[in-house]
Amino acid sequence: MRTLKLALVAAAASLCFAGAAAAQDDSGPSFSFNLGASTDYVFRGFSQTDEDPQVFGGVDATVGIGYAGIWVSNVDFLDSTDAEFDIYAGVKPTVGAVTFDLGAIYYGYIDKGASNYDYWEFKAAASVPAGPATLGIATYYSPNFFGAADDAFYYEANAAVAIPDTKFSISGAIGRQDQDGGLDYTTWNVGVGFALTDHVSFDVRYWDTDASNAADPLGYGDGRVVGGVKLVW
Repeated sequence: MRTLKLALVAAAASLCFAGAAAAQDDSGPSFSFNLGASTDYVFRGFSQTDEDPQVFGGVDATVGIGYAGIWVSNVDFLDSTDAEFDIYAGVKPTVGAVTFDLGAIYYGYIDKGASNYDYWEFKAAASVPAGPATLGIATYYSPNFFGAADDAFYYEANAAVAIPDTKFSISGAIGRQDQDGGLDYTTWNVGVGFALTDHVSFDVRYWDTDASNAADPLGYGDGRVVGGVKLVW
């Protein structure tokens, strides 16, 4: 298992560097920006804002098959921590009909005091079109997960389908979080999206987990409906 973990990290890192080298042959980066709000910030089934609203924003750059970006959101862990920032980079090569996404993500937290929240994750994902739908799988690995947990894996299968001749889409996912020294659980979500324009979209989504009351006494992993709006330009 340790060999598998190290191999995953090495593969993701080498492909990121390969993407950066290939990007030097392109004409230059393109940028996009996003800003949004939702009724709750739910990450892998658990509220990150003490079940209060979220405001977020980010910027992304792409060059060839390479990408990088930063994303910021408010959080509330019932301590001094009040914001999260994610820094990420990777490559998205295409082989036949399959698009891969191989990269790394750093999760940082502001005003966290002595809490050991910051961590890295390495991502390997793939997606493929299937008629009007897109099907995907993903694996994330962290050598030192959130809250001082040790090695952690997150596995996910997801799907999205655009409803023909409408601005609506349906998407969902099921995932499994396994971590040494932390909570293991399964999470799932399903929702409806609406693209008001090319730049403004809405999403209403149901989230849930199988975390027990003993493991999650505050109920942050309980079932909930979250609504949000996102502006992209």
